[in-house]
Amino acid sequence: MTIETGSKPRKTTWRNLAINILLFAVVVVGIRTWQQRDMISGAAPALRGATLTGQPYILPAHPAQPVLVHFWGTWCPICRAEQGSIAAIAHDHPNIITVAMQSGKPEEVARYMREQGIDFPVVNDADGGISNAWGVHAVPASFIIAPDGKIRFVEVGYTSGPGLRFRLWLAGII
Repeated sequence: MTIETGSKPRKTTWRNLAINILLFAVVVVGIRTWQQRDMISGAAPALRGATLTGQPYILPAHPAQPVLVHFWGTWCPICRAEQGSIAAIAHDHPNIITVAMQSGKPEEVARYMREQGIDFPVVNDADGGISNAWGVHAVPASFIIAPDGKIRFVEVGYTSGPGLRFRLWLAGII
């Protein structure tokens, strides 16, 4: 008769946990890669339009400070969860522009923002032309543009406020 010490099932449990974590990581990386498949890199493309307040906006070719270009939609629940962080960053950081992707007419987007109690600069992209130029197919999507005019970071999906602030800070020093 043999006495089992229980170490074999414990090893199996840790191995299964490690395999599950690795599989989860592979799936997440695969999804992110697929979501970012057409997103641009390198030099930031032109972004120009009028904000909802009627102010003209042109993304500088070489901004003095890093710029956050954030794509979102009124129809996007993840964007809704993230909008408080975006508004806080816009309040503290003047170099932010958001693009309302296929969210209706400017007055509809403005009404949504009033109802949600948010206030950040928005260029309306009713027809999807701006988002197509940037290769954005899924929102929320954030681009951090460094002072040299190049895209340093691209994020798709929910990103925390501290995470975006950290990326803005890094883009200013690297």
